[in-house]
Amino acid sequence: MPVEYTAPQEDMRFVLQQLIDAEAIRQLPGYEEFSADLVEAILEEAGKFASGVISPLNHISDEKGATLLPGHMVQTSPGFKEAYQQYVEAGWNSLAGNTEFDGQGLPEVMATATNEMWQSASMSFALCPMLTAGAIHAIEHHGSAQQKTTYLSKLISGEWAGTMNLTEPQAGSDLAAVTTKAEPKGEHYFISGTKIYITYGEHDLTENIIHLVLARIPDAPAGVKGISLFLVPKFLVQADGSLGLRNDVNCISLEHKLGIHGSPTAVMSYGDTGGAVGYLVGEPNRGLEYMFTMMNHARLNVGLQGIAVAERALQQAKWYAFDRVQGKTLLKPPGEPIAPAPIAYHPDIRRMLASMGSRTQAMRALAYEAAAQLDIATRSPNTAVAQAAQIRADFLIPIVKGWCTELSIDIASLGVQIHGGMGYVEETGAAQLLRDARITTIYEGTTAIQANDLLGRKLLRDQGACANLLLGDMTLTITALTQAPDKHLKNLGANLQAGHDALKECFDYMLTHGKSDAAAAYFGSVPLLMLTGHVLGGWMMARAALICHQAQDTSTFSEHKKASAYFYGQQILMPALGSVAAITAGHQGVEMGVA
Repeated sequence: MPVEYTAPQEDMRFVLQQLIDAEAIRQLPGYEEFSADLVEAILEEAGKFASGVISPLNHISDEKGATLLPGHMVQTSPGFKEAYQQYVEAGWNSLAGNTEFDGQGLPEVMATATNEMWQSASMSFALCPMLTAGAIHAIEHHGSAQQKTTYLSKLISGEWAGTMNLTEPQAGSDLAAVTTKAEPKGEHYFISGTKIYITYGEHDLTENIIHLVLARIPDAPAGVKGISLFLVPKFLVQADGSLGLRNDVNCISLEHKLGIHGSPTAVMSYGDTGGAVGYLVGEPNRGLEYMFTMMNHARLNVGLQGIAVAERALQQAKWYAFDRVQGKTLLKPPGEPIAPAPIAYHPDIRRMLASMGSRTQAMRALAYEAAAQLDIATRSPNTAVAQAAQIRADFLIPIVKGWCTELSIDIASLGVQIHGGMGYVEETGAAQLLRDARITTIYEGTTAIQANDLLGRKLLRDQGACANLLLGDMTLTITALTQAPDKHLKNLGANLQAGHDALKECFDYMLTHGKSDAAAAYFGSVPLLMLTGHVLGGWMMARAALICHQAQDTSTFSEHKKASAYFYGQQILMPALGSVAAITAGHQGVEMGVA
């Protein structure tokens, strides 16, 4: 049977209180109460809820997913409705919500940690509040005062859920092909069209669902410039806030998927009987711009899904490796003679576990760093500081989304490998984690889309300004490492210096060829994203090792953290530098390899 999830609270606490600049967060207006005690209390209670309430539903939902019932109704997996009600009543959905609309007003980075727990406990369950959070961000930033008053409190509490409706049968990543129509009708619009792959497009967890839908108004410009954003509720909301008539929007089928069976992925039909009532968000023809607010938030959280499934795969694999006795080992367990032993003491199993663990820690640190930058960007009274933080967050998000999700597949696959034959059967739960992880590199923009974003909209657009600032900050860490008396820190510093130099070489190549020979640059965009993730992950691990060393902390956690950093530098970072040749090779070699 699958091992139940236990939140890695010690590592989360370390990242939140020591690795990110917690003091900078506490100095932001409204975040003064972001204390160590508060972090401790929230992590403890969230950990209990994740392991005790949500995690037991994960395997059940894989075996019995969401079901489409007559009347276009969807029944969620057994236990989901009850667990979601507990989730809302405990106030977990409102953690980072705006206090103006009854949220608790805590930093986004704090919610990032709890969101990781929900995703580890059950990706299928956590997808519902994740999409709702994206809808909240879009309405809060771009909605009218009336829309905010009508919808935000209910969405922030979790009483209502939100969705994101972009994709159509003919329009995936190319949103210029969107054909859903929006016909003006007085103060609202009639929406008609079909959307596919809509996560939690229909379900029984909440009494209302607020769909954010991309559509075209009559005479709109062609392409993405002619897309507008509309708010389309499942039930119309009356003036007093009560629910009125059912809107003309229906789930007509559910997708049968490789993984995340508990998450209803719906095909939604708008306007079957005349038109679904929709309300324009913001100005006409700026829908894609507005949707990026939601997409940016969702991409960070999908990256977080990668971390979450990697953590659960690690926990599952460690339990099995220490439980499964098989063969003799060259590594004697402490106090025991050389004899049949748990496979955790076989060298290659230890290597795989160390690879899984060090990368998961690096991924977590980088994602939390991105979330902290968003907090600074949102709350800093210093405009220059806020803008710099937003630029850095925007640079990091495609890396978190692309790199973390790609690694999650490999980490989950290693988890299957450690189980041997038992990993290939469903009883252990290792296979489910691999199947669940596989979607993360696809939805909310494939890895190639993230790489194109990193290269085109980030690196080339500002001519490497943000990248060079990151490299400069990395240099400060390298200097501290190389000046440390500890030889392991010095070696880590040398590893990070090699990563820094490799990354700078690749950035310089892209800046030189990005416009003059775009094909040459973009052929290397995904390897560039992955290398950037590996190097930035190494930087985060190096910073963690320095913190532990400077604190003269000899605790088991601190020793393990330093050991993970050293392993990462030698076994993860250095091999990754071999991708430099592929990144700077241009396109001819790729073209020669295509039959």
